[in-house]
Amino acid sequence: MNAPTPPAAGWHAQIKLGFTRVGAATRLGERVHCGPLRVQKALYPEGEAVCQAILLHPPSGIAGGDQLHIAAHVGAAAHAQLTTPGAGKWYRSGGAQAAQILDFRLAAGSILEWLPQETIVFDGALSRMETRVELAADSRYLGWEILCLGRRAAGESFINGHLALHTRIERAGRPLWLERGQIAGGDALLGSAAGWSGASVCATLLATLPADVDVAALLAACRQCVPADGAEHGVSALPGLLVARYLGHHSEAARHWFIALWQLLRPALLGRPAVPPRIWAT
Repeated sequence: MNAPTPPAAGWHAQIKLGFTRVGAATRLGERVHCGPLRVQKALYPEGEAVCQAILLHPPSGIAGGDQLHIAAHVGAAAHAQLTTPGAGKWYRSGGAQAAQILDFRLAAGSILEWLPQETIVFDGALSRMETRVELAADSRYLGWEILCLGRRAAGESFINGHLALHTRIERAGRPLWLERGQIAGGDALLGSAAGWSGASVCATLLATLPADVDVAALLAACRQCVPADGAEHGVSALPGLLVARYLGHHSEAARHWFIALWQLLRPALLGRPAVPPRIWAT
């Protein structure tokens, strides 16, 4: 698969979304974009309280030199859900690094769900992925990332290239989660038990834990749910945060496991039944 031809310096794209609470409804009150990032319209598949936005990247993949900045501000008491129409792809680079920055800010009493489909990093990609989530004292967040190194179905491994990862979630200025990673193509850690243990797919789900939730009961329920492919996995709780991890070879199994966890977590943590986005079924 060849990437579409970007400008010589790569695509530089930004999108800024602002969600506000108006009466009982959440509205997409701000939608500013530059370059190939779009949200076509606000969707309300479960009523006006939750505003769903499907993030589109028309070039269909990220090539060397591309710089994407995705920002969302969720206003007080608003509930926003962001997802994507298909897998994200990071193509082989001819030498320039590509980057994607997610910048999420949540005001008092707000909720944000970040539920993208999987991210495929091609062999030879030079990539940097950064996620920043700033929470108010009582806002809630549930998000995941499903990361695939190489295209295993095509016999491709991540032998060349580089991937830098940085995720930071903070509440009222204090960190809840801080993770940094540097993955070099062909690195021995990818095959080591101390690293990826030979796996090609690593996925992480992070959800904030309100003070009044029964954490032990929630963990017990989540641990009854397992990936269909029997891959390595785990669910644990840190102060204020639930973490689920998958390590295996099947992005579809990881995604279906996360959806099953989301169906348990959404009512317990966000106070709403789980209504899967229609785009997931297309």
